[in-house]
Amino acid sequence: MSLRLIPALRDNYIWLLSDEAGQAIVIDPGEAPPVQRILDAEGLKLQAILLTHHHADHIGGVEALLATQPVPVHAPHDERIACASQHVQDGDTVNIPALDMCFEVIGIPGHTRSHVAYYGHGLLFCGDTLFSLGCGRLFEGTPAQMLTSLDRLRALPGETQVCCAHEYTQANAAFARSVDPHNIDLARRSEEVERLREAGRPTLPVPLRDECACNPFLRSDTPSIKAWAQAQGIDDDRVQRFAALRRAKDHFTA
Repeated sequence: MSLRLIPALRDNYIWLLSDEAGQAIVIDPGEAPPVQRILDAEGLKLQAILLTHHHADHIGGVEALLATQPVPVHAPHDERIACASQHVQDGDTVNIPALDMCFEVIGIPGHTRSHVAYYGHGLLFCGDTLFSLGCGRLFEGTPAQMLTSLDRLRALPGETQVCCAHEYTQANAAFARSVDPHNIDLARRSEEVERLREAGRPTLPVPLRDECACNPFLRSDTPSIKAWAQAQGIDDDRVQRFAALRRAKDHFTA
């Protein structure tokens, strides 16, 4: 099985999985042309589209792709995703027989109210909920919802490859180091990110165990983040700590 990311729009990544027989699926195609170019160039046959949430930069290319290869579109229950043909929710399973693949659907509200992730075959497609060294903004959910969603993702096996939908890692690293400056693992990851971006390479996917060691939004219960929160006058409440982190990131400038 081949996993690749396709740069799209300004800083989006569309994920594509294909097998040796030329069968493929795409996740969160925000625009169609870069996906269609790869499908045509390699003779791949699209078998399914998976969507994590309703934002236009994640679903904007679906209709054009369906015009050339009509396939099932798996998406959360949300009236704003008119292109969906197969609605999914937490606990469901998405089966794609042509590629012999199966994904668990994990409900992860916070960024949006209906956001889902797809987990299977050692891969996590998490849309805009979890980023490398960061997490999504709370457009429709509460801090408690987002923290619960991140807790669920954090509990997956450490070797899971986190496939985020944006190249935000470099900016996220600057914020992470401002709140967790003595984290050696974070310093190493930040240096790696700088090297990758200078070479024009993506910073994803990334093993979940690395995120658990470096990402402050997955580390709100650690002594270093507790100390940061206490310095901000936050009581010893994990939801308040997380909310304070998210507010700080919203207003952070490097």
